[in-house]
Amino acid sequence: MTEIQSYTMNFGPQHPAAHGVLRLVLEMDGEVIRKVDPHIGLLHRATEKLAESKPFNQSIGYMDRLDYVSMMVNEHAYVLAIERLLGIEIPIRARYIRVLFDELTRITNHLLWLGSHALDIGAMSVFLYAFREREDIMDMYEAVSGARLHATYYRPGGVHADLPDRMPQHAPSRWRSKKEQGERNRNRGGSLIDFIRDFTGRLPGRIDEFENLLTDNRIWKQRTVGIGVVSPERALQLGFSGPMLRGSGIAWDLRRTQPYEVYPDLEFDIPIGREGDCYDRYLVRIEEMRQSNRIVSQCLDWLVAHPGPVILDDYKIAPPPRTVMKHDMEALIHHFKLFTEGYTVPAGETYAVVEHPKGEFGIYLVSDGANKPYRLKIRAAGFAHLAALDEMARGHMIPDLVAIIGTQDIVFGEIDR
Repeated sequence: MTEIQSYTMNFGPQHPAAHGVLRLVLEMDGEVIRKVDPHIGLLHRATEKLAESKPFNQSIGYMDRLDYVSMMVNEHAYVLAIERLLGIEIPIRARYIRVLFDELTRITNHLLWLGSHALDIGAMSVFLYAFREREDIMDMYEAVSGARLHATYYRPGGVHADLPDRMPQHAPSRWRSKKEQGERNRNRGGSLIDFIRDFTGRLPGRIDEFENLLTDNRIWKQRTVGIGVVSPERALQLGFSGPMLRGSGIAWDLRRTQPYEVYPDLEFDIPIGREGDCYDRYLVRIEEMRQSNRIVSQCLDWLVAHPGPVILDDYKIAPPPRTVMKHDMEALIHHFKLFTEGYTVPAGETYAVVEHPKGEFGIYLVSDGANKPYRLKIRAAGFAHLAALDEMARGHMIPDLVAIIGTQDIVFGEIDR
């Protein structure tokens, strides 16, 4: 009888399930994984060092490039750190807008995660359905910032601009009839708030569709139940956060335990798992989309009833409006100095943390009183999860490794920063 042969093999970085430049060196015992050694360094972007060489306000857009699936939440942690060192309070309307887009970003993150995770395991249709809903959120990003991905919308002191009164519409095309054109613009006749409200009304039904396809699907459960099990105690020891921690049964959510912005005034539940496997983490993220949709609806109700400023009226921190700048020489000088030199931040240090869709995302910021950070350290949510990949995958087979990579929801922009 032929003996089972042990050997070493590469998984990625070109593998379609590697989700970027993840390279794993696997030690195999036949088809069983004995050790997983994640190799990073193929996408080293030096984000922290680059931020230390630029004025504070020029690094906001770079935060979008970290986790390029959860763009505005990355910005949120960075601007919170700057605001704490500056000692400023932002307008309440800006706080609600930030929370609104944090939760829309959480939904878009989980939609992309669900589609790619299902595609890795073998379910093609879910990928197409998830991106159908994600397109609407990209349109919301574009409406407020002009960019579909890297928005640079959050600013120290508030947000760049208020929610627009008019939603951009699809232009006529020779490839579509007038009837198709009208259907595509059906929910775009009003403001951005109207468009988001229409989206929140139909999203629960779309999530039901995802669950009908997957939750009780025999093949889906065979691929995820009992795979990558992490006990609650071990999840804490490994530094898990976000859905990875809550999937193991620990109700830790920074929006509740260390609340920021207006989360204390909003009603939402924290879903948790019981078994700590890939299937539970799937269920947690599905329910998180429902809870985020609930938060978005509450923010919309408040924003409709409470107009007001969305950024500080301090031209040393926030740029003056273009209309003022064109008639006021002093405002023009403020604008010029703000975008060339930035502003000085009092000496000190702070750690600002937000509940990122992938877990705890933190910015440790040190200022020496200059116009650029003395030190910037990013606490990436996915880094600790990747470090646990070896422990989660041992004893499983290569198809199970694909499911475990998917359940971790890693994006290498933030891991190899």
